[in-house]
Amino acid sequence: MTELVRDTMWGTTLRRLRSPAAWSETVDLFAILTAASLPWSTSLAAIFNVTMLICMVPFLDVRDFLQSLKRPVCALPIALFLLALVGTLWSGAPWGARLYAVNPTTKLLVLPVLIYHFERSSRGHLVFIAFLVSCALLSVMSWLVVFHPTFSLKPPDESNSRGIFVKNYIDQSQEFTLCAVALAFPIVKLLQQNRVWLAGLLAAVALSFFVNMAFVVISRTALVTVPIMLAVFGLLHLKWRSILIIFAALVALAALTWKTSSTLHNTIETFSVQYELYKDKGIPTSIGLRLEFWRKSLGFFAEAPVVGHGTGSTRGLFELAATGGPYQASSEVIGNPHNQTLNVAVQWGVVGIIILYAMWAVHLLLFRGDALASWIGLLVVVQNVFTSLFNSHLFDFHEGWMYVLGVGVAGGMVLNSRRNGRSPGEARA
Repeated sequence: MTELVRDTMWGTTLRRLRSPAAWSETVDLFAILTAASLPWSTSLAAIFNVTMLICMVPFLDVRDFLQSLKRPVCALPIALFLLALVGTLWSGAPWGARLYAVNPTTKLLVLPVLIYHFERSSRGHLVFIAFLVSCALLSVMSWLVVFHPTFSLKPPDESNSRGIFVKNYIDQSQEFTLCAVALAFPIVKLLQQNRVWLAGLLAAVALSFFVNMAFVVISRTALVTVPIMLAVFGLLHLKWRSILIIFAALVALAALTWKTSSTLHNTIETFSVQYELYKDKGIPTSIGLRLEFWRKSLGFFAEAPVVGHGTGSTRGLFELAATGGPYQASSEVIGNPHNQTLNVAVQWGVVGIIILYAMWAVHLLLFRGDALASWIGLLVVVQNVFTSLFNSHLFDFHEGWMYVLGVGVAGGMVLNSRRNGRSPGEARA
């Protein structure tokens, strides 16, 4: 009996190893695990992602895949990586710094792979569900850390660690913002179908993310981009009467939150305080440093406007431009100017800017349509574009992978639906 069971299990395993469908399911599984682990661990997300790519190899139709790379939605991310690679040839930085600066662009190579796979898979929605559930659990953990700080894996003396279990408040705010605003679409669709209870459940989940950001911790970047993302949803999916009613309700809610939330109040107050300290005394405050980085980066760009100074050159340029004492903003040296456009412009000039903006534009156009996958993909791109005004989020690990996963999976779903003549995710909205 034992040998029969062993033979049966071995035979089943061999059949699955020979089955393209089984390998495709495995790729889906590791994509789901990548999305679920991203809010918690960079290492796990990287491991699951590499495993996902390996599982695609055995039955990959190489000719069909290479053909798919010719589409602008796939070619432009690859072009940005290739520019970073070629940009090492004219950079004056040490070779270690040049290759290190190429690394943030390598994740863009996964984006065409995800588009290709989920153009053929029917499980893309499970990736988004996994990310949402994972973020919801992280929100619960955030509240536990507020009341029991010893639960946090962050050092207790680290600044802005309140309510942070892992990673940092910027990453957490990005996740919660994306999930909260993304839920607006299915909530509206469910209400239109009179599925009130499910709509109410999703609304409660969305509200829990906003409450956490209002009363626990929120990044200034999220504070600026949330109204923009909500405005995009209103303009695309609501009538003007509904927009005005919701706007009035949001203003009232914002006023109430402003009166009751010291966290939100303090976050907004730091804008003016930090700017004045930088302007009057040159103190390296968060806002002051960004202004200093941007001012110097514009000067670096003007020196080499066409192809830039080369990959990995940013830190060396800041070292040469450093002035003032050790506690002055002008003396700070950094390899990232905290603005995606300037980060690209300093290294690769106008050529890099054109490729970057062309990629954003093509991905935005990909997500035209009234369906859940289109809305999620559009929101991911909009969030990345506007948060990249204050950070180099496309090149950052966490936010960069949010972009790659969001655009890759949603893009594949949209292209799949167009090929099959149906709305992506509409039945599930």
